[in-house]
Amino acid sequence: MAEHRFKGARRTGPTAPSPEPPGLSSVLERNIRALEERRRREEAEASAQEKVAEAITRFTGSMRFVYLHLAFFGFWIVANLGWIPGVPQWDESFVVLAMMASVEAIFLSTFVLISQNRMAAQADKRADLDLQIGLLAEHEVTKLAALVGAIADHLGVRTEVDSELEEITQDVAPEAVLDEIETKKP
Repeated sequence: MAEHRFKGARRTGPTAPSPEPPGLSSVLERNIRALEERRRREEAEASAQEKVAEAITRFTGSMRFVYLHLAFFGFWIVANLGWIPGVPQWDESFVVLAMMASVEAIFLSTFVLISQNRMAAQADKRADLDLQIGLLAEHEVTKLAALVGAIADHLGVRTEVDSELEEITQDVAPEAVLDEIETKKP
């Protein structure tokens, strides 16, 4: 077996260490930059309503929001129980507090749903990209398996996977796989 040498790396086992200096490959760095740029562009393209909903959701999902509510509701409850001398009770039955909390909950849940819808749309785009990459990789591996099989035949090499090679070299029809998954669902 031929020993492979990589510039700046010495092979010590089944895999070679990263080339010196250690770091990401240029392709990986390019992909990361492209994804960051895409994320920035999507954020810039968000509508004003989406940006407002996202900002509100981000704030309401913070501990600062929790502390403000603890202080506000705590003061309201303590004051209306008459525990603070000199502060008159204005909501002895807490009906106003309950109404305010209910209205706030309605709006906050709406803002959260808006943000979740936006995140779901982004997740759908990423899932579509993942599917396309997976299908492309499957197609390329299928072609590579056919090529390696042809080389093995040409060289007269036989392996224990020869019986599976014909199946491996067949392209997978994604719609047939999806149809099969759908028929198996309970």
